Amino acid sequence: MSENVGISRRSVLKAIPTAVLLAAPHRIPEHWRAVAAARFPQPVTVRAPRSVSDPAPQVVEQTLDVRFTDLTIPGYGPATTRTYNGAIPGPTLRVRGGDTLRLTHVNGLPPNEPHSGGHNQPHRFNSVNLHTHGLHVSPSGDADNVQREFAPRTADEVDAGAPEPQYQTVIDIPADHPAGTYWYHPHLHGATSVQVVGGLAGVLIVEGDIDDVPEIKAAADLVVCVNELRLQDGRVPDFTSGGALAAVPATLTVNGEVNPTLTLRPGEVQRWRLVAATAFTALPLRLTGDAGNLAFHQIAQDGVTFPATVATDTVSLAMGNRADVLVRGDGPGRYELRADGVPGPLMTVEVAGEPVDPPMALPTELPPGKPFLDEDDITNPHADREVVFHTDPGVFPEPFPNAFRVLGTHATPAADPDGDPARDPAHGLFDPDYVNHTLPLGTVERWTVRTDDSRAGFNHPFHLHTNHVLVTHRNGQRLDPPVWHDTVGLAGGRPGDQVTFLVRYEDFTGSTVAHCHQLQHEDLGMMQTVEYVAP
Repeated sequence: MSENVGISRRSVLKAIPTAVLLAAPHRIPEHWRAVAAARFPQPVTVRAPRSVSDPAPQVVEQTLDVRFTDLTIPGYGPATTRTYNGAIPGPTLRVRGGDTLRLTHVNGLPPNEPHSGGHNQPHRFNSVNLHTHGLHVSPSGDADNVQREFAPRTADEVDAGAPEPQYQTVIDIPADHPAGTYWYHPHLHGATSVQVVGGLAGVLIVEGDIDDVPEIKAAADLVVCVNELRLQDGRVPDFTSGGALAAVPATLTVNGEVNPTLTLRPGEVQRWRLVAATAFTALPLRLTGDAGNLAFHQIAQDGVTFPATVATDTVSLAMGNRADVLVRGDGPGRYELRADGVPGPLMTVEVAGEPVDPPMALPTELPPGKPFLDEDDITNPHADREVVFHTDPGVFPEPFPNAFRVLGTHATPAADPDGDPARDPAHGLFDPDYVNHTLPLGTVERWTVRTDDSRAGFNHPFHLHTNHVLVTHRNGQRLDPPVWHDTVGLAGGRPGDQVTFLVRYEDFTGSTVAHCHQLQHEDLGMMQTVEYVAP
């Protein structure tokens, strides 16, 4: 199924009821669903037509049109920013295991400005590519290949009236891919942070076994995508200095609006797909009200189903994380979805209307998620990998004086081995020509990842492309049960956070990256190259 490019904000809002109801079973009367949908925005949904009698894999086709868009952000006002199809966030892409995702990218952005600095300085802001964050798919060729560049027209091509360039991404979803919530965004080194803080991101959903659990199928299925916009006078400032983006206060939107309102009936259960499409800001989330908190009943993390539902008052999302949660309305009242450290609510939840009698049930059983690993699976216990996120402040000339390094057992070598490593222009910084980690398929390894940043508010989330990691320990404490992640938050402090995880390299060879998902740090060099190779 495809959708016309250049979708306006008005058409997105018109599509809200359809987008919600497509995914929502009929446990709640339709007029209540329509009321909730009309008050709570949803991105346009793209999916292949599929029948119960013919569940064969489908090709899901979509055009992603990238250009500067003038739009009005409810709760903020007018803004001009790079968008997918004229909206923040872009369309929600729904696939199933075995499907093929075929995307046509139109780059309608202006020509890039000349760049004379190094590759670890911001540049090529109008070139894009695509990363399907969290998907276990090929990192090579025309798939989830972040080493590609979808460049705009050059100035000469614009003057000559050349058509806007188009690029293709074709991703084969494995038949046994975990069902869950993922997202997509551009990942061109040097431009990622500018583009994501302008709202260039969208949600990607793999449908599957968890969606057929009766209690989950009965719940309205809602995307709750938090975008972090860094807008100054309605525009993302040029990333011309280390503080150019960080100094701009964040405007946090949910599905493109500042503090939208969601209606939840007493006794009703809704499924929220929480997506932290943020570049700078971690989101420790709570649902607070005058009478106390509403509980989250978490069923998945980063697209992988939990062994059992976990009731909690707080869901902590680092930049890039997702969590699937069920929320049930208690007595009537007003609640706010808040993130610690963020002024103002992300959205308002009104528990109101005719109660659901009897109240909707929560699941007692969940389908098996991704099987756990344990230490006995480690291929070579004496070859553990260590990653250390480290910052050397004020060691380079302005306008980018801070060195954001990845140290540890496979750090990028120094340009001058006999010099001062704190001032070295290569030590621990991203080098696209240097392979930091060679990872043979079928191997299970143990990694320890930590930050030595002493600032408690500084978060360095670790993200490995292509394969999920099983976090077994945090700050020396064993997790029971362990938790699958594709992105792991690491807050600074004295000491900073440390995690240990196990990972099996499966199915796909090719070159990709591991990096800090504070995206400004990634653009400035806090990234490494990983190469998945045949055994």
